[in-house]
Amino acid sequence: MTAPDWFEAGLPHIWLPYTQMQTASPPLAAVATDGCRIRLADGRELIDGIASWWTACHGYNHPYIRQAAIEQLARMPHVMFGGLVHEPALRLARRLADLLPGDLERVFFTDSGSVAVEVAIKMAIQYWLNRGESRRTRLVAFRGGYHGDTLATMAVCDPEEGMHSLFSGVLATHFIADLPRDDASRAALDALLTTEGENVAAILVEPLVQGAGGMVFHDPATLRRLRTLADRHGILLIFDEIFTGFGRTGTFFACQQAGVVPDIVTLSKALSGGTVPLAATVARRHVHEAFLSDDPLHALMHGPTFMANPLACACANASLDLFEREPRLEQIAAIGAQMRTELEPCRSLPGVRDVRVMGAIGVVELDRIEDMNRLKARLVGQGVWIRPFRTIVYLTPSFTIAPAELAQLTRAIRTVLSDPA
Repeated sequence: MTAPDWFEAGLPHIWLPYTQMQTASPPLAAVATDGCRIRLADGRELIDGIASWWTACHGYNHPYIRQAAIEQLARMPHVMFGGLVHEPALRLARRLADLLPGDLERVFFTDSGSVAVEVAIKMAIQYWLNRGESRRTRLVAFRGGYHGDTLATMAVCDPEEGMHSLFSGVLATHFIADLPRDDASRAALDALLTTEGENVAAILVEPLVQGAGGMVFHDPATLRRLRTLADRHGILLIFDEIFTGFGRTGTFFACQQAGVVPDIVTLSKALSGGTVPLAATVARRHVHEAFLSDDPLHALMHGPTFMANPLACACANASLDLFEREPRLEQIAAIGAQMRTELEPCRSLPGVRDVRVMGAIGVVELDRIEDMNRLKARLVGQGVWIRPFRTIVYLTPSFTIAPAELAQLTRAIRTVLSDPA
C-alpha cells in the first residue's frame, strides 16, 4: 500500500524522539486508535502492549472521557490560570488530595512529567531557601533512576545510563546513590546523608519501579527505609509517581504499598487517561506553608502557560470517575496473573536474563539486543505494538485489555524471542 500523501510530505520535516534519524527504520503511520488497538494507514491493526508510554490506562478513545472532552471543548477549552481558576481544575485538585495519603493537599498543575519533576525540585530547594537555609541546593537520586529529559531532570537521572551523558559538563551536580535495598546500602546512604545532609534539599525516587531505567523493581521496605532516613536527617522526600501512579503497580499509588507519605509527589502519564497532556506536583501542608510570607519572593515563581488546562482537567476527572465506577484494580490483578503465567516460559529461552511482573507491568530482560530495529519489526509482524528499549522487552497494557488481546501480546514475545533467526 502506498504511503499517504501527508506521510510523504511531512516526514522529511519531523524530528522523532529517542531516534537516530540516520539509521532508524521509518516510523509507522497511525490513523486511528480504539480500545487497545492502533490502526495504521496501510490497513493493518496492532494490539498496543504499552498503552502509548503507559498513558492510555482505560484504552484509547474511551467514550466516557471523549464525551467529557467534547462538553468541555464547547464550554471552555482553555483559560489562563493566573488570577483565574475554573471548576475542572479545582475539582481535580480536591479529588487528588482525597486520593493521596496523608496531607498531600496542595496541587500545582503543569503539562508534562518532566516539568512536574522540575517543579518538585524547585519546590524542595526553595522550601529551604525560604527558611533561610541557602546551602540545601542538591538532591539525592538513585542509580537506575529516570526522571525526564529537561536540564534539571537530566541531572537527577542515572549518569551512567548513557542517554544524557553528553550533557554531563553542563548539568547541575547532585548525589547519585544506590537504593537502600538492604542493610549495607542503607548504611551507605545513611553515611552519605550524615556527611552531606546539610547540603541536601530532598531525596528523589521512583517508588517500586525504576521505569525507563530498565523496569527495575524494589520492594516497599526500600521506601520505608528512605522515609526513615529522610526524617532522621531532616530532608524532604519526593516520590516520582509519573509512571507508577493510577494503578500501574497494583495499588492506586505505589506509595500506598509502603504505608509512607512523601513530602512531594509528581503525577502525569495516566492522569488524563491518555488524552490531553497534564501533570501535577502535589505537596504536603508543611511544604506549602514555607511559601506563605509577606515577602513576594517567597512565592513559587513558576507558571506554565497551559497549566491546569480545563480540557485536560475535564479528561482527568472523567478518568477518575472510571476508576471509581469500573473494577480497574481487579483488572490490573488479572492482567498481572495472566502475564506471570504466559511470560514465565520465556525464562528458559536462550539469552533471557529475567522475567518479572508487578501489577500491570510485565518484563522480559535479555542479555543483549543485537538489532533493535529488527526486533521491533518482527514484533509488528506478529500484529502487536511493543517498543523494547535497552535490553528490555516489556508490556504495560491498558487496564481494559481483553484476555485474548493480552494473550496475543505475550505469545508474540514468546514467538519472537524463541526464534532469533
